[in-house]
Amino acid sequence: MTEHPTPGPDNDAETAPATPVFNADVPNATPERPVSEAARRALQEAADRRAAEPSIQADTEYGGPSGPEPTRFGDWEKKGLAVDF
Repeated sequence: MTEHPTPGPDNDAETAPATPVFNADVPNATPERPVSEAARRALQEAADRRAAEPSIQADTEYGGPSGPEPTRFGDWEKKGLAVDF
């Protein structure tokens, strides 16, 4: 028997330590650590450019494979057989 009891799981939100959340207002920024002002500006500008660019509609493919794309894994797959390029 040990001298110290094993602590139970700490599921209580009031006693759990609050982890700080960084960059909540910057899109595509990591919440684990702060970013510099230059990086913050660059991420914001990139998000603005992505939002401003028009979405490209792909044309309908005629005579192509039915189902998922056969090259989705880097190999050509047909009827369950995969061929490396």
